[in-house]
Amino acid sequence: MFFRVIIFFILFCGFSLLTFAQVIVRGNVCDTNGEALVGATVIVREVPGKGTVTDEDGNYLLSVKEKREVYTIEVSYIGYMTQHRRLRKKENREDFVMKEEGMNLETVVVTGTRTPKLLKEAPIITRVITSEDISRVNATHIGQLLETELPGIEFSYSMDQQVSLNLQGFGGNSILFLVDGERLAGETLDNIDYNRLNLDNVERIEIVKGAASSLYGSNAVGGVVNIISKEVKKPWTVNLNGRYNTNNEQVYGGSVGFKLKEFSSQTHVQYAFSDFLSLKNDGDYSVIYGGYNWNFKENITYQPIERLKLTARAGYFFRQRDSKPDIKDRYRDFSGGLKGVYDIKDNQNIEIAYGFDQYDKSNYILIGENDVREYSNVQHSVRTVYSLNIGKNNIIVGGDYLRDYLMTYQFEDGSKMQHTADAFAQFDWNPSKSFNIINGIRFDYFSDRKLFHVSPKLGLMYKINNCSLRGSYAGGFRAPTLKEMYMSFDMANIFMIYGNPDLKPEQSHNLSVSAEYTKSRYNVTLTGFYNLVDNRITTVWNAARKGMVYTNMAQLKVSGVDANVSARYPCGLSARVSYTFTHEKIRKGEPLTTQTRPHSATIKLDYGKDWKNYGFNAMITGRVLSKVDTDVYTSLTNYEETVRQTYPGYTIWKLNISQRIWKGINLNLAVDNLFNYVPDYYYSNSPSTVGTSFTMGLSVDMDRMFGK
Repeated sequence: MFFRVIIFFILFCGFSLLTFAQVIVRGNVCDTNGEALVGATVIVREVPGKGTVTDEDGNYLLSVKEKREVYTIEVSYIGYMTQHRRLRKKENREDFVMKEEGMNLETVVVTGTRTPKLLKEAPIITRVITSEDISRVNATHIGQLLETELPGIEFSYSMDQQVSLNLQGFGGNSILFLVDGERLAGETLDNIDYNRLNLDNVERIEIVKGAASSLYGSNAVGGVVNIISKEVKKPWTVNLNGRYNTNNEQVYGGSVGFKLKEFSSQTHVQYAFSDFLSLKNDGDYSVIYGGYNWNFKENITYQPIERLKLTARAGYFFRQRDSKPDIKDRYRDFSGGLKGVYDIKDNQNIEIAYGFDQYDKSNYILIGENDVREYSNVQHSVRTVYSLNIGKNNIIVGGDYLRDYLMTYQFEDGSKMQHTADAFAQFDWNPSKSFNIINGIRFDYFSDRKLFHVSPKLGLMYKINNCSLRGSYAGGFRAPTLKEMYMSFDMANIFMIYGNPDLKPEQSHNLSVSAEYTKSRYNVTLTGFYNLVDNRITTVWNAARKGMVYTNMAQLKVSGVDANVSARYPCGLSARVSYTFTHEKIRKGEPLTTQTRPHSATIKLDYGKDWKNYGFNAMITGRVLSKVDTDVYTSLTNYEETVRQTYPGYTIWKLNISQRIWKGINLNLAVDNLFNYVPDYYYSNSPSTVGTSFTMGLSVDMDRMFGK
């Protein structure tokens, strides 16, 4: 009996000691937007082999049965900065808000190769702007965001305050903008309606500079900007947000999403308003037009079986611009699409997609309340892409068909239509861990001119320790548009603009070489580029016809250097300096004049810290642009004589402070134009600022506030 009591006592004491030594820790792992990080690794540093991964809601549970006073819990996730915390209590609740890695090298990108690839493994130089970058910059327009993040890009005004783009010598008609890989219909003065590009609910933006015609065809002669939307990952999400600027710019939006087994849906609505803004000094214009716009989007995903994913999308956009007292400019867009992706086997899949986009412009005449439509661009597109993985190598082949209809007041007979078709192929070859070769070719056909064009591409990447060397050649082209071939337009009774059906397509040869060094917290990239452009399309004054006529100009050379230095420290401090030098060489006597600033730079310095129920980030961004000398016409009636004009350089600084106040509540405060810069004279490509302005934004994630 005594022996049994002793045994029981020993077992009881052992059990008590084990229980006393047991440490239990549980919590949730999410990103800075509150999205659960599924599969994040959670380990105990002091106990080898002890760890777990987060579930579909980002939750984890760990139990440790070793006698220690202090434990260190470490959480890691690809593309995010590793976090760790020291625990002393026996039961702990530890939630982790993971910040994306400053270098973003683990981000998966698709634009440069059309297949998923880690950024650090991509042979085509790609710049990524993450959702975290977007929220911190506090931008309401795609132009504000890109100008803050990228040197060498400038959004300015052209005729009648229409927004135009210049990216290292290439205009808006040479830079292809995509939303989830889909083209946009409609243009004004060679630029799409940038107001359509809603920055809410964006996962990331991928920018590929240089010709990308081998994958995306016409209009990608100067580069591609692909805006990629977020996917629904949680059972339900509700977000409400608003933003107010002291210049009376207001933005309000909301989104609702849910995921139920194989079905998910996301609905997004945004309203934006801007008031008239009177400028302080003389200039080419004295007031910035006001107006408002609505943007609706719906995305539905259905996965009936594991290997098949179906997606449907629909959108409506409306914008009104108050440019005249008695007439309002109105812009509408209706879009929709269906896409199916089927995994034939684990190493191969096929994608079939249909898209529809109709962009209309009208004049709303207040007297009589007549809404007169004067422009409509309707596009129907079909795309098929097949992908095959063979070991570490990948082959894709595909084709597109586009029916392009354009009705405009600028045509004598009212409307034109064109059919385009293409076929492309690409081989991504990895002969070793250090060496990657990607080559592709595309064949395009345009029915109107029976135009046939071939666009090749070759990209190389070689890694040596912490250094990545890249080189690429790409052939780019831009077919003449229906407007450029058939326009016959009376420009306010001043002169005529005539199209030219004999235009040749623009062609370019793009070469680039780069070296990237990454080690620990530092990243340095240096890139040299050279573009040889033939037959660039522009307008030339024709004295006999007393008007401007579209024509092909002589060879144009655009070359330069991109440099980027960035650093990210564990304390939450990060910095980045980017610089671009661009040189355009235009043969003397050619009608095209440059407005590309030779020197530009962006600077970013930010510091952030996160606790359990509070986090903040303070960021200062600067944009530095040099002066540019250009030629302008001497008068509105003489388009043969020009005079030398200098557009002055300028610097704009901005302070952003974002705070995570409580579960799902984020407050953003911004001071734009910190040092109160005001142009002495307002040119079309000078900033339309009247001085320092203040912005406050509030975003509430209801699912994080009331969810588990």
